[in-house]
Amino acid sequence: MTPSRPNRNEKGGILVKLIVLLFLGIFFLALYFVRHPIFRFMAESWVIEDPLEKSDALIVLSDDNFYADRATRAAELFREGKAPLVVACGRRLRPSAGIDELMEHDLIERGVPKDRILRFAEDADSTRDEAEALAKLAKTKKWRAAIVVTSNYHTRRARYIFRRVFPQGIEVRIASARDGDFDPQNWWQKRKSTKVFMREIAALLETIWELHSGQAKRPASQGIVEGRALTPQSLV
Repeated sequence: MTPSRPNRNEKGGILVKLIVLLFLGIFFLALYFVRHPIFRFMAESWVIEDPLEKSDALIVLSDDNFYADRATRAAELFREGKAPLVVACGRRLRPSAGIDELMEHDLIERGVPKDRILRFAEDADSTRDEAEALAKLAKTKKWRAAIVVTSNYHTRRARYIFRRVFPQGIEVRIASARDGDFDPQNWWQKRKSTKVFMREIAALLETIWELHSGQAKRPASQGIVEGRALTPQSLV
């Protein structure tokens, strides 16, 4: 018996598969070579900063890094006259001590007068808890606008949360502080930076789900204001 020859349809099918595989190979090879610009674009698009106008207070979120980058950025904005008051937020570590004291020290070192700093100790377990506690403070002080200072990788999630938690009559703007452990230009080169970025993306998705799924709000942590040498008028 003579061997059967592949018909034209079979030959055409094999040719199409080869062409598809070739194009896929070229596509993934090109993607490999341009991966760094893509990664850089992802991080730069993630970091945001609002137009910063004069506000009632600069709010520095808790858990500043080893380099005190958030405090540094807040001090710069204070010297630029963006607000007359800096709120140093911080988790309580002991009944009589907390991170807010460390932040106050960092702010003073960077040129913010002590009587322009309002320490705000709180027991927040998340950015959402912290925002809820600060919303009560802002409402009590009758602020009309506030600038929230946080790390660059945290800006997008912070803005999403604060603009949904704060009362509608209070305008919230976000200021981005550089972070010594997260550089948008080369974040993928460090394991720590990669973990920070991936965790932040996951946290934003979780936050969107929580705020849009109709889940009951958790009780906001109660903040403890520890301002010194501040008159009631200066806190408004």
